[in-house]
Amino acid sequence: MAHPTLNGKTALVTGAANGIGFAIARRLAEGGARVALNDVDLDAARAAAASIGPQHLAIRADVANEAEVERMASDATTALEGLDILVNNAGVGDGAVPTLAQSLAVFERTLAVHVNGTFLVSKAVVPGMARRGGGSIVNLGSIAGQVGVPVRTAYSVAKAGVAMMTRVLACEWAGRGIRVNAVAPGYVETRLVAGLIASGKLDATRIRARTPLGRMAAPEEIAAVVAFLASDEASYVTGAVIPVDGGYAAFGGPCDASGEFSAYDRAKASDSSDSRPSADGAPRPLAPDGQRP
Repeated sequence: MAHPTLNGKTALVTGAANGIGFAIARRLAEGGARVALNDVDLDAARAAAASIGPQHLAIRADVANEAEVERMASDATTALEGLDILVNNAGVGDGAVPTLAQSLAVFERTLAVHVNGTFLVSKAVVPGMARRGGGSIVNLGSIAGQVGVPVRTAYSVAKAGVAMMTRVLACEWAGRGIRVNAVAPGYVETRLVAGLIASGKLDATRIRARTPLGRMAAPEEIAAVVAFLASDEASYVTGAVIPVDGGYAAFGGPCDASGEFSAYDRAKASDSSDSRPSADGAPRPLAPDGQRP
């Protein structure tokens, strides 16, 4: 699939060896961009880069290490003859444990990768972007940075920090021609999420029930929104944190959200016009005119 607005662009994607990061790198490449794929696992990054074409490259760096970030930014800028797009995707999990069981070391490492990493990589590439006349930065947030998610304290705090950093940098760097946006994915079918489900730390059925669209996202669906924000088609979008979550953060009803499980959905299919509870005991919802369906 071609995306002409990315033709001739250059991009650096952090944490790009697999999952959402790889889907983003592949989508940018499909649109005509040359991409530098960063990861702490250089062999995996090389394999990922090779799989999308010989014009793309792999660079190893820990985004929480300032010296490694500066070297990565320099190498990517030299190899690609400048950078137009940065996607700050690199991240780590926090173990999904209760706050009282969370270690300071894991808490600090989670913030270091997500928050410090976004800060350091953005700071390293922006001077070069500005000299080229501008560019686009897209950060990876999360619904965990938008709503309260129990047992994800470190990750939630980190992603909330990324969201606010996005807004601040968008305002500060607009005069340099640099747009800064973020996406806030919901639950995505990645290897990390699959592992949490397999270990019993996530319940896939409950996630689907809580999500109005009734399913988790594919990594490619996140990548599509990132590619839009990176492209000239989003030329008047900056400082935005866009939910890509199937309606998860928008839903506030007193019952399950998806059509498969929803009391609202069942009520619409019912012939009843009285105020009796629905089959699961929940009150039947009011229609917009105040009448019960």
